[in-house]
Amino acid sequence: MNQETAIRNLSLLLSPTPRGARLARLLATEQLHSWGLPLDPAEQIVAELATNAATHGRVPGRDFRLTLYVVGGTLRIEVTDTRGDRLPRPTRPAPDATTGRGLLVVAALASRWGVAPGPHPRKTVWAEVDVPT
Repeated sequence: MNQETAIRNLSLLLSPTPRGARLARLLATEQLHSWGLPLDPAEQIVAELATNAATHGRVPGRDFRLTLYVVGGTLRIEVTDTRGDRLPRPTRPAPDATTGRGLLVVAALASRWGVAPGPHPRKTVWAEVDVPT
């Protein structure tokens, strides 16, 4: 592994709470800034995925993991939680609903996104964003 690869990688465990989700966004923003990468749309994607992990992937006493890394011109954002039994599905909420749009936002902002299972009981929701090289 060369030094550039090691420098452009971040992995953190965070509490599955609203505070942990906010911290994920703030720390990701600082890391992206230090790498000289644009904050948009990655900041919003991290916020949505971390909020989903803290809301729908929450298991008391089990943290979620935020991982960011850059390979070539791609920033990959991964959020791993311990609710592998609850796979995310984009839905169309009612027009007056105040929640339920997170994955639609991720799908609109990311170049690609998906879900990877395991190991049990985990799942990882990931999104990729093209970044300047």
